Amino acid sequence: MTELMRAAAFAEPGGPDVLKVMELPAPQAGPGQVRVRVRAAGVQPFDAAVRAGWLPPYLGEMGYPRIPGNEFAGVVDQVGEDVTGVAVGAEVLGFTALSSYAEYVVVPAANVTAKPAKVPWEVAGGLTAGVQTAELAIDGVGLAEGETLLVHGAAGSVGTAAVQIARRRGATVIGTAREANHDYLRALGAVPVVYGEGLADRVRALAPGGVDAALDGAGGHALEVSMELVRDRARIVTLVEHGRAAELGVRLVQGDRSAERLGRYAALYAKGAFAFPVRRTYRLEEAAQAHREIETGHGQGKIVITI
Repeated sequence: MTELMRAAAFAEPGGPDVLKVMELPAPQAGPGQVRVRVRAAGVQPFDAAVRAGWLPPYLGEMGYPRIPGNEFAGVVDQVGEDVTGVAVGAEVLGFTALSSYAEYVVVPAANVTAKPAKVPWEVAGGLTAGVQTAELAIDGVGLAEGETLLVHGAAGSVGTAAVQIARRRGATVIGTAREANHDYLRALGAVPVVYGEGLADRVRALAPGGVDAALDGAGGHALEVSMELVRDRARIVTLVEHGRAAELGVRLVQGDRSAERLGRYAALYAKGAFAFPVRRTYRLEEAAQAHREIETGHGQGKIVITI
């Protein structure tokens, strides 16, 4: 008999309401793979773009139904042949391309790392996208000590990570956010600035020496302001304007995620040396609501689905 699992999936692209809880065949671990019983899965703009019909080129053609979600935490319940260093019962966090909004996910054993006991499931499930996206983006723009980075959506999960990583590297960070989040950004070490008309002039006033690079977590007007302020468009990364990046000459996040990087930031969180707040958790049945919230582009911290 085929083993089944529950997953939040969609049978056709569209708005958040296309996400439905379905019973689908549960994946099985093959050679070099582990299967994880998922406890929490992070939600991010990448997932919303996939749900709307976009797929990163490296995935090729895919059929339906599709299960979004590329970050997770849970307990290993199957270990395939030729896997060493990961055992059934291990608590892990990890990453994949899709399929994390489900009771089970199968990934290469190299895609998981041990979850420290002091990292809650909700944090562990949403940590990878924030820290890996932020570090890869900052590496991609070549941010150096003494430079100024503009982060749009700085109070969100990727923004929160980016502010801390850039500050650790000796950069000045200007972060856009609603005024309610300004004290939060100051606590992270960023100089906050409010969104809206006149943003470019407000940033210029805060950075008379200019802005060297930008991380766009908001899109639209924020991306336009970034292009106005940053001389070299190759030093602008957008997290949301996937379809326009090439024509505008700005970057998408490039590079490989790694379990080493994920484990490094999980350890920092466990030591109290890295902040990563969870804004809200949703049940699997509420995946559509989670997508509605992520698409507002506002809010502090990470959105997570618990399973």
